[in-house]
This record gives sequence, structure tokens and C-alpha cells, in this order.
Amino acid sequence: MIPLYHDFTEEKVMIFGGGPVGARKARRFSSEAHVIVISPTFSKDSFGTASLVRAAPSPSDVHEWVTRADPTLIIAATGNDELNNSIADIAHDNELLLNRADRSKANSKENRALSTAYEVMTPATVEDGPIQVAVSTGGRSPALAKYLREQIETDIESAGAMATLTADLRAELRGRECSPSERRDAIRSVVRDPDVWKGLRTGENNARQEATRVIRNTMGGER
Repeated sequence: MIPLYHDFTEEKVMIFGGGPVGARKARRFSSEAHVIVISPTFSKDSFGTASLVRAAPSPSDVHEWVTRADPTLIIAATGNDELNNSIADIAHDNELLLNRADRSKANSKENRALSTAYEVMTPATVEDGPIQVAVSTGGRSPALAKYLREQIETDIESAGAMATLTADLRAELRGRECSPSERRDAIRSVVRDPDVWKGLRTGENNARQEATRVIRNTMGGER
């Protein structure tokens, strides 16, 4: 499998299943997409800003629900194998992206054989501002994916602020008389400087001033 980001802005995601897994998927996608969750019952978990539709569609009803909503992604998160299989068939027939929650916990030969070209996985993610890191074990070990996500959360602390700072610095350096390689080296030096990171994380020093110092030293003085 190859990781691939997809922009779901203004797109629809349809989730079948109102349990904890369906709620987690709804929270994940409702930050960007319009999410519709169909289920006869809903857990007490938060579903984000998703629209909840209380209904119990049978396998033969799935096609009508999907046709009516016209989603980009369908998520099968019910506890009914027959219903999940019907959802998968409809997604395949209509060339829609599909995520099957009942396959994310195993990587058996049977599951690999049943997967389709339209089936996708939703990896564990860590975000800090514009920075987003995804971790997947290919369904082999959700516990490991969670552990790695927790480790990465600490490692990328203030990475979002660093991204914003270096974006501003890159824009400013384009206005100076320096070569692209000099600008690149200067920004790399800022990203690798511990004092700049310390300023972003603790506020004990001015990160912007530290970054300016690093650039000045890297480029040999003001230009």
C-alpha cells in the first residue's frame, strides 16, 4: 500500500454504523467533509459535526441510500457482515472509495483477497497546525500504530509553529539578493537549530530573533 492524502473539502462521506468505531470515523472526517451516519442506534461517543440519520437499512436498501447521497467515500462500520458486504459491493460497482472497519483489525489472506482497488485504510494521524503525520501498520497491529502516534505527538511538538515561521522566512528571503541554494541552506539551518525550537516550545527566547540570527550566520551577514 502507498500512503496518499485526499482533500475531502466540500465532499460527502457516508458511514454505516453508529457504534464507537463509526463515531471515531465521523469525528475524523467531519473536520473537513460533510459526514452522514446511518444507524438504528448511536453510541454516546461524539460524532463531531456529522449528520445522524436513525435508520436500519437492509443489504438491499444500501444502493438507494448511496445513490441518494452520492458520497465520495463510504465507510462500513456495522456489526453485520452481510450488510458490510453489500456496502462494499455497492462502492465497487459505483467506483467509490471504501473503508471497511471490519477489515482494519486483521491482515489475513482472506481479507487481502476480498479487498478491491477502491478500498482505502484510515491510518492513525498526529497533527500540529499544518503538520500532519500518518502511521499505519497495514492493519497488522492497531496497538502499535497507537503507540507510535503517541511517540510522534511528543516529537512534533511546535512543528506547526516552525512550519509557519519558516514559511514567512522563505517569503522574506525571496526578496533578498541570494541564490535559491543559499535560501535553502538558511532555512535548513533554522529548522535544525535547537535554540529556535526552544523558543517555539517554551517562549523563553524569541524564536523569530533566534531564526534571524541563524540566517545571518549561515548567509555571512546582512544582505
